[in-house]
This record gives sequence, C-alpha cells and structure tokens, in this order.
Amino acid sequence: MSTILDLLADSIGGDNVGQIAQAIGADRSQTQTAVAAALPAILAALNKNTNTTAGAGALAQALDRDHDGSLLDHLGGFLGGQLGGKQTDGGGILGHILGGRQPQVEQGVAQASGLDMAQVAKLLPILAPIVMAALGRRKRQRGLDEAGLSGVLAEDATRARDAAPSGVGSILSSLLDGNGDGNVGDDLLAQAGRAALGKIFGR
Repeated sequence: MSTILDLLADSIGGDNVGQIAQAIGADRSQTQTAVAAALPAILAALNKNTNTTAGAGALAQALDRDHDGSLLDHLGGFLGGQLGGKQTDGGGILGHILGGRQPQVEQGVAQASGLDMAQVAKLLPILAPIVMAALGRRKRQRGLDEAGLSGVLAEDATRARDAAPSGVGSILSSLLDGNGDGNVGDDLLAQAGRAALGKIFGR
C-alpha cells in the first residue's frame, strides 16, 4: 500500500503543481522544489507532535472530525479557491502543526527553493490541508489508532526528510529527531522518499 508521501506526490504532481505555482506567483520549477522541501517539514512537525499521548490523541481527533481525505478528490476546486471549511483552513492547521517553528520552516523552504518569504507564506497554507487529507485517508484505510498513526508518521517523516532538497536538512533533523539520539533514518527510507518526491518533478 502506498505511503502518505506517495499519496501526496500523486496528488500534488502534474497539473496541480502548475495551479499552486500560479496561486503563489512563482514559476513551476521553483514551486516544485519548494513543495519537495515543505512536505517533509510538515510531516516532520506532525510526527514530533505525536511523540506525546496528548499530541497523538489531538491529531487523531482532528483527522476524524475534519479530515476524511475527500479533499484529495477535489484538489482542483480547493486550489481554485472554491472549497472552504476547517478541512481547508491552512493557516489554522499550520498554527497547530508548526506553532512557533513556522518562521524557521518558511526560511528553510525559501533557502532551498529560491522563493521569497511572501511566496512561501502563501505555499504552506495550501500544502497543510493536503497533508492532513492524505494522513486522514491513510488513517481510515489502515484503521490506525493513535499508536499506529504515530508509527506511520515517524516512518514517512523520516523518508521525506532524507529525500528533501539540500538546504533544509538541519531544520528537518531538529523537527524529526524528537528524542535527540541523532538517528533519523536509513538509506532504504531515503530511496523510497526520493522516488515519491520525484513524482512531483515528473521523474
């Protein structure tokens, strides 16, 4: 079964990247790089939030309540500004996911992609609901409880981190390595992550 990162790459690749680029006022190539840098950061922060029982429970409740995965089937409408509600509230989602780390993540994505900070500030609220939709769909497909959700996020966040463009590695490491042991992944996860993110670039 595909991973969360695979779901995201399938959803955001192709024409949707062009829509995102248009929405943030950037060219397609830079937008692709920014997306490939931002997705690991968002997944890493979600993973870190599930390191506590309370955090994992809050995420599971949010997914059950507001993010059933159906947004992935209507991305054209979402990217065109035709959908609303809690499942598309990117700013609110980022506040819960990143908190005070949002400026750090924005800077890392900007440095990795060449986008300016204003463009990155538009990009992250677009991507956050899509990530939550993919996670919600995976939770339902696998019947994940809070522990299972945390485990899936840990694996996919590490895979995404190891596949991310250069320039965001240290930021993602700090978000991922919740226990401080310095071990955030292996080569197999990195290869799987690069294959998934490669779909965004049409490779």
